Amino acid sequence: MQARILIVDDDQDILNALKKRLTWMGHEVLTAEDGERALRLATEEAPDLMLLDIELPDLSGLDVLKQLAEKRSGLPPQIVPEVIVLTAFGTIDRAVEAMRLGAWDFLAKPFDPDYLSVVIEKAMAQMALTRQIGLLQTEVGGRYEHVIGQSPRMVELLDIARRVADSSATVLLLGETGVGKEVIARALHRWSPRASKPFVVVHCGALPESLVENELFGHEKGAYTGAVRREPGKIESAEGGTVFLDEIGDMPAGLQTRLLRLLQDQEFYRVGGVQPIRTNVRFVAATNKDLKEAIQEGLFRQDLFYRLNVISLTLPPLRKRPEDLPGLVDHFVRRHGATMGRRPFVVSEDALELIRKYHWPGNVRELENALVRAIALCPEDCIEPEHLGIKVRRKLQMEADFAEDDSLNYHAVVEQYSRKVIEEGLRRAGWNQTKAAELLGLQRTYLTKLIRQMDISTKPPTT
Repeated sequence: MQARILIVDDDQDILNALKKRLTWMGHEVLTAEDGERALRLATEEAPDLMLLDIELPDLSGLDVLKQLAEKRSGLPPQIVPEVIVLTAFGTIDRAVEAMRLGAWDFLAKPFDPDYLSVVIEKAMAQMALTRQIGLLQTEVGGRYEHVIGQSPRMVELLDIARRVADSSATVLLLGETGVGKEVIARALHRWSPRASKPFVVVHCGALPESLVENELFGHEKGAYTGAVRREPGKIESAEGGTVFLDEIGDMPAGLQTRLLRLLQDQEFYRVGGVQPIRTNVRFVAATNKDLKEAIQEGLFRQDLFYRLNVISLTLPPLRKRPEDLPGLVDHFVRRHGATMGRRPFVVSEDALELIRKYHWPGNVRELENALVRAIALCPEDCIEPEHLGIKVRRKLQMEADFAEDDSLNYHAVVEQYSRKVIEEGLRRAGWNQTKAAELLGLQRTYLTKLIRQMDISTKPPTT
């Protein structure tokens, strides 16, 4: 990989030799004989890499490193070069000090040209990785940067979230699938003093118990077949930051015990380990399940629920926050239009009216997917209803037209219409009983009882 490399050394012979060698290797070379010029070139020419001699007149190499470190703290990684320190044999201690100030590596003079090539190649590979990570962080950060909510319920929720962000208290996010629980979790991290530390996501129900355990806690070498080296888990990787436990309601029972101990003691053991590991992370958990019902059914530990439920935030479904629809539509159209390289889009009044009338069982995630589809299919610059791929269902007719010979048995008539309402609720919720119970304003257990009593099918009709 070709790079722009700045060589800083007051010895003209070393400067010329390094320039010749690096040019032969295919790199673009800049040179400086003192620290002041090195800093100016580092700012004006934006080199990828700097070979920096420690012993410089006036402004030393260590002083240059200190000023570069100050620049690095407030700039993207591609703006400030990686530094390899050049040091004489007798100044190794100063080279170690340079490493503490942010130098990537050091070379003791005289150095072998082949070894120089190896060190530069490794430094360039590290720089490429750093930039790639920076781009990915920017991309992810852009996806979750905006928390859109002007409705009274969202304004109240966001106000509470901002207030609790400063603490390390565990937060439990509740709500249907697609309401934006991860968006709020990332906002809590971004608004907290831990913002500069990692935000790590663990999908509790996506993997078998053994793999989730390994992902969370890591393992020791030889812990199981194939464990050829020690591997840290996501909790260790998030040290000082935030761990987001997504779909905590699906966590296997065996792991719930280990998580409870971690929350209580702030320490854990790697798989196969005997040495406890202290940790300092903030936990945010989320689920679309009714954890109290899961406790009654023996699927979730009550003591773990109380540990997680220090601060509880329930995100409203999209159908209960219609005031947020225009802002969400505008945000998704602008973001995905730009990502897909398309011209600016507008959404027609007819399309907006359809969006307002639709029930959005998949919530914000379904809205985003519908708009991505519309952008892909829209041949012009105006999104119309047919581009959205959604259809508003007819309203449930509740009028009663009785013929003279119809039975007026009260209980029979009530059961008939109760059955219609429950079937419609199941259909609108995609046959998900938890969602249907929320739509109908019933407890999940009571809805299950009614379904059983009326022998109502909980599966969509076959066509």
